[in-house]
Amino acid sequence: MTTATARISRPGHTAAKPARTPKSRERALAWARRAPLLPALIFLIVVTQLPFVVTLIISFLNWNSLSPTKTAFAGLENYVTVLTDPDLRQAIFTTILLTVSVVLASLLIGLGLALLLDKKFIGRGLARTLLIAPFLVVPVAAALIWKHALLNPAYGLINGILTWLWSLFGSATPPQLDLLSQAPLAAVAVSLVWQWTPFMMLILLAGLQSRPMDTVEAAQMDGATPWAIFRLLTLPHLRQYLELGGLLGAIYIVQNFDSVFTLTAGGLGTANLPYAIYQTFYYANEYGLASAAGVVVVIGTIIVATFALRTVFSLFKKEAAR
Repeated sequence: MTTATARISRPGHTAAKPARTPKSRERALAWARRAPLLPALIFLIVVTQLPFVVTLIISFLNWNSLSPTKTAFAGLENYVTVLTDPDLRQAIFTTILLTVSVVLASLLIGLGLALLLDKKFIGRGLARTLLIAPFLVVPVAAALIWKHALLNPAYGLINGILTWLWSLFGSATPPQLDLLSQAPLAAVAVSLVWQWTPFMMLILLAGLQSRPMDTVEAAQMDGATPWAIFRLLTLPHLRQYLELGGLLGAIYIVQNFDSVFTLTAGGLGTANLPYAIYQTFYYANEYGLASAAGVVVVIGTIIVATFALRTVFSLFKKEAAR
């Protein structure tokens, strides 16, 4: 009997455990790092993903809460209805129109404000604080401010200013605007632009302050005009920040419900898709159809969010390469 065999055959002697390979140690360390995140991941799945899965299942059902016994599988019928029903199709068009107009206007005004705040002047900190304030207002409160304090035709600030200006010239018949009834969609867009312009301004101001100033100074020394510097240096540098602001703004504005509900209650052609979902769910009691419309909104948001994440990652790579 060899020595090794004798050692194994001795009573009470156990074989030595094999040493861990480098790959197994790496996997163990990786799981040790991920373990503290598991409770948060489970909570996130329960709160967000499970309700979405339930919504997705309901979207394939013909389910009206007024006739619960007639619930049946509907296949893609609800999705076809979302895309063919005149009211829902109009809500989709209104959502796209509102999102595009608000994002473009907010970007243009935010770019102008960012260019102004990038200059040094007395009271710049106070000006930044005041310009950021609209973004910090609760959306419902912002809509109420515009509905009653600014746009009301009887006692609103806008018509009050017009009355005062016309009285300076001796006129007793000033124009009295009523945007909420004459141009309701424009009124909703104006309130959203007022609230989202500070967000765009902050992103673009961060982009302006990350410019390579040595290139700008070299262009100034070579005699380049301010417009040429803006067009050839500043604007190309801000391209990714403009894309990021537009994509993030679109993600939030496409889901906007507060302004439409508070200002117009979806009347006069202002009902966007989130408000149409609210009407379908609470007034028509069509749970399946409302769920299908909600899934359409989520899919559109995911598509936009994918481009936003790509822009964010490209900005991170650009900063890391410096």
